[in-house]
Amino acid sequence: MKELENRCDQDMPFLLQYENVAWYEDGAVRILDRRCFPTETRFVTCRSYQEVVQAIADMVTQSTGPYTAVGMGMALAAYECRDLPEAQQEAFLRKASDELAHSRPTAAHRYGKVTGHCLDAALKALKEGRSTAEACFNRTIESLNRRYSTMQIVGDHLCDLIPEGGTILTQCYGETIIGTVTRAAKRSGKHFSAVCAETRPFFQGARLTASCFSDMGIDTTVVSDNLIAWTMQNRGIDLFTSACDVMTLDGYVANKVGTFQIAILCRHFGLPFYVTGLPDITKQTKDDITIEMRDPEQVLSARGIRNCREAVHGLYPAFDVTPPELITGLVTDKGVYRPGELAHYFDGGFQEYY
Repeated sequence: MKELENRCDQDMPFLLQYENVAWYEDGAVRILDRRCFPTETRFVTCRSYQEVVQAIADMVTQSTGPYTAVGMGMALAAYECRDLPEAQQEAFLRKASDELAHSRPTAAHRYGKVTGHCLDAALKALKEGRSTAEACFNRTIESLNRRYSTMQIVGDHLCDLIPEGGTILTQCYGETIIGTVTRAAKRSGKHFSAVCAETRPFFQGARLTASCFSDMGIDTTVVSDNLIAWTMQNRGIDLFTSACDVMTLDGYVANKVGTFQIAILCRHFGLPFYVTGLPDITKQTKDDITIEMRDPEQVLSARGIRNCREAVHGLYPAFDVTPPELITGLVTDKGVYRPGELAHYFDGGFQEYY
């Protein structure tokens, strides 16, 4: 693929540089393995789009990383079928688009937006005799630039809500919002500290969020998931903020399991909870949310070491749903909405995000 100009990942931490999320080149997709970062900086190389599907399902990448991975997976699928007759290429690409979109269920609609646009670009290139792999790659970079630009606006709004010298609490890994809110703070001269819940069972808060904040020069502290109440009570948290995997029009949010209980603690201690992201027009109510149930064995171990006897059972819903009455505001590119006002986000139209 040719060298790119006008990228939107300048001044971002290592984890948010495009090549360090997922990258297609020379018939392979390279994905940073977030399961072991920062202990080890290792990339998983996928040589078929099915391997990309499996890598996403295995959480080699997560948060918004799969949005990049599915697009790069479409470039790989186009490369795989490049020598087939035109009709077979189209069938292959349609199958790849569907399978990549459904690599994880909760965000399948949004993944499908990315793969669908790549499919359209590939089919257009196929008709015009151009490289379908390059068309998918370029469309994925366009999507990345659009998402980073949109999330910068969200990050600017979130930065405005943080008091000067304040301390924020985070849950899991908010991906681009972590980079954009810190970039906004640097540009505006605002200072704040971050406390990151470690976020079991994969420790995304400790390994990923804390790494990004630290890379950006933010004073960063990690606390275990059972220290949240103590920290709120004793260490001067000013606000809790999280991203979300789904934001419904009736003001519910699905995010990494544990978010709901932190929101309850915010209510008890009188702290605001701000959720960043964009609403999904296909998710009218909380009943439209699909909660992914992951392998329960994953909660019985930590970083490859099993902590329980063989007869002990585990339970692992990947997400929980926080109701609107526990949410202070929903921070979007159009401003901050109260949960009951979110349906107005789509008044007057909206820009394509994916």
